[in-house]
Amino acid sequence: MASDKRTTLYLIRHGATASNEQVPPILQGSGVDSALSELGQKQAETTGRLLASLQLDAVFSSPMARAVATAKAIAAPHNLAVSAVDNLHEIDVGQWEGLDWGTISKQTPDAYRQFMKDSGTHGYLGGESYQDVLDRVLPPIEKLIEEFEGRTIAVVAHKAVNRSLLASMLGLEMCRAKDLPQDNCCVNRIIARRGELKLDMMNSALHLASL
Repeated sequence: MASDKRTTLYLIRHGATASNEQVPPILQGSGVDSALSELGQKQAETTGRLLASLQLDAVFSSPMARAVATAKAIAAPHNLAVSAVDNLHEIDVGQWEGLDWGTISKQTPDAYRQFMKDSGTHGYLGGESYQDVLDRVLPPIEKLIEEFEGRTIAVVAHKAVNRSLLASMLGLEMCRAKDLPQDNCCVNRIIARRGELKLDMMNSALHLASL
């Protein structure tokens, strides 16, 4: 029988990096382990203050530097250590690593069109699709929810990781995952109860408005 206990998961995107802030933004998938920019560190600290009043029982993170730094800022007010989860790393963007979308569309137009038409099946050139990401990240997320049944945890991950999970919970086809907004240091809230995952807050970033 599915448990009636309510488990809350705060799913957060990492703070900004220099690549995120560049105009146009540069793709930085799993192949570039970027640090937070000055703005990104401020975003992380502000998010930490936002969540400081909550009862957090554990904080988890992608193993990538930008996510770990964000998670540490969230964990600090609770005197918690951050535990890295290997499979929560960012999507592999393959041959498009370090490029912007304008350059990608010109250099590899066919692959670009396929990706834009169905990124659930046709992934980043030489990298992962959104379905690949979901298949990788959903099992560890479900394991954490089971392990912390009835409690509250925070998980810091990445845009594509979050998008794939949120699309799945919203019942969307995976080709639509790339269209879901996930701002740097946004907060999503997922409630698990009776064997079901319910998304009740997405891309909340009002706490960052003054930055």
